[in-house]
Amino acid sequence: MMAFRFAAVGDNCIDRFLPPVGLAQVGGNAVNVAVQLARLGHAASYFGAVGDDPDGRRIRTLLAANGVGVAHVDTRPGNTAFTDIRVMPDGDRIMTYEDFGVCRGYAPGETALIALAAVDHVHIGWLDDGGELRRRLAAAGVSVSQDISVNADPHNLGVEGLAIAFASAGDDPAQAADRASDLVARGAKRAVVTMGPVGSLAYDGRNLVRVGIRPVEVVDTTGAGDSFIAGYLAAHVGGMPAAACLEAGRDRAAMTCTHVGGFPQQLAAI
Repeated sequence: MMAFRFAAVGDNCIDRFLPPVGLAQVGGNAVNVAVQLARLGHAASYFGAVGDDPDGRRIRTLLAANGVGVAHVDTRPGNTAFTDIRVMPDGDRIMTYEDFGVCRGYAPGETALIALAAVDHVHIGWLDDGGELRRRLAAAGVSVSQDISVNADPHNLGVEGLAIAFASAGDDPAQAADRASDLVARGAKRAVVTMGPVGSLAYDGRNLVRVGIRPVEVVDTTGAGDSFIAGYLAAHVGGMPAAACLEAGRDRAAMTCTHVGGFPQQLAAI
């Protein structure tokens, strides 16, 4: 397998499962994508901001332990991002509070931008820069993707110039196809839409390709979508056809569903 150079930019967080679970894990779209790409054997680096607190040190340490480059992780005064999650009796998870901490307002500096322009592909997670990084990298000819499903503010949801726009659309294939068509019409070169239990699809303005799921015994779905993105990107940058890219994403997501968290890690008490 040929190894490629990837960078993931944006969010990190500590997912804090409230009592009676009382445990915390490292997550965030950009962090999970970077770790999964590194676990697939690629050179992956994370670009983002953590707080000058124990949570920030934990994230940096765990990234490095998983082979992710941390040279461009900024440590800033303030708290690391966190999400409080309550697990309901039926297993459903409710986010009761979210604090983006020092992730809010993060933007890579000039040195980081030079490094980003040198990789094979850049993936953007949650980033509240109004699309500035996406536009700047696309204008420089850098291959860029973004998961727009993790951004809620319309100000940050532009897709013009994206090589791939990742999104989700429930379990309705017709709705997912419409979503993909809209993203391509708005300027994305390709749209990839996940549909939960019914699979995923990709559309490039000409061809619509769809694949189903890989059934597994689900332990936890946290980070499965991020793992899908990593699997898809590794195959896409490797020149695989659309169906094979979707299958690679599917298989990576299925693997993640068999353990707790977006990647294997030791959980900590909160």
